[in-house]
Amino acid sequence: MLINEKTWDFVRKHADGDVRKLALQGTKDEDVDLPMALQQIVGRQTARHKLPSWAAVEGVVYPPHLNMEQCSSEQTARYKAQIVNSKSSNSQSFVDLTGGLGVDFYWMSQGFDHRTYVEQNVDLCALVEENFRTLDHSCNVCCSHAATYLDEMPHADVIFLDPARRNEHGGRTYGIEDCTPNVLELLPLLMQKATKVILKLSPMLDWHKAVSDLKSVNEVHIVSVDNECKELLLVLEEVHSPTCGRSVALQSDLRVVCVNFSKDGEQLFETSYGGQFSPSHPLTFSPSHFLYEPNASIMKAGCFDALAAKFPVWPVSANSHLFLSSDEIVDFPGRRFQILAISSANGKALKVAAGSLERANIAVRNFPMTAEQLRKKLKLKDGGDTYIFATTTADKQHQLFICRKIG
Repeated sequence: MLINEKTWDFVRKHADGDVRKLALQGTKDEDVDLPMALQQIVGRQTARHKLPSWAAVEGVVYPPHLNMEQCSSEQTARYKAQIVNSKSSNSQSFVDLTGGLGVDFYWMSQGFDHRTYVEQNVDLCALVEENFRTLDHSCNVCCSHAATYLDEMPHADVIFLDPARRNEHGGRTYGIEDCTPNVLELLPLLMQKATKVILKLSPMLDWHKAVSDLKSVNEVHIVSVDNECKELLLVLEEVHSPTCGRSVALQSDLRVVCVNFSKDGEQLFETSYGGQFSPSHPLTFSPSHFLYEPNASIMKAGCFDALAAKFPVWPVSANSHLFLSSDEIVDFPGRRFQILAISSANGKALKVAAGSLERANIAVRNFPMTAEQLRKKLKLKDGGDTYIFATTTADKQHQLFICRKIG
């Protein structure tokens, strides 16, 4: 993808500019490819936050804005690289069958001697090939459909797929069988051609069903950024059975890892999904207690029993997904709150409990009203430093926990 020097000069000169204003102003220099220059400016601006390592390298070419929005962030790509490295200490070959912009491939393949990027889009292949030269990342770039390449490729240590989650009409899809390629159809060949297969799927997907459908899953990773669930990653692996002389699915407990990246650092919670734990909990609460809301990855995983088994907390109720403790737990994987008061869902009771409260952040968990309905009933404005969690306790009481956020 050739960009002339005058276009690059325009990009460097207006690196921090407003692309809308630049588009209106235009340029008098006919040698400047203005649409391409604007694409590079907005790409660089996005990369500063999303792909800082790439943004620091002069000459990286960025695709249209939609591709930049849809690609993985450097943070989540590095996490996937950790999964690969932990699972593949002696691996030699890595194949990404759905290469895209190459962000995941760039980080995940770095520990491998043989690296193959596969992508069906000719323009993306050309862009990625140029970028990898700029980034000094040697690899084999192959323009092909995933199924075609898989059928002909030799055995690889690790195969990675991120199936396209849009149909032929551009609409979003979530089911494994509705994505392109259809991993369920390719699964027998994938397990034949690779020691390990890593799938990146929609965070909207029911991961229990995905594990059931794919059968060979032995790890589930649920990745959130700033408490927004971004990725569902499944690691599939088969081992050789000496008794039957063929590969069989691993029989150990399913490993579930929940990770949330934020400006305050990384929250990681891991459990085996082989057993259940039913914690006991008191039915009385005190303003001296602390309240906890698990992060988005744990909410998605649904491993609340394991959470209560690991930390000295008890659930407000079975379906509240809120937890309490008598002492503050600094390393709890989620948001922490100091309970200031507890009230029934009544405006007069709230006034007695919380005084002259005018505004609050309201969340409902297992409660017969929406947050907006409760806000209108309590006549409170949105925002402020006070948080109200409305929920139903284990003894079927509707309660409001008035809290102050910690941290």
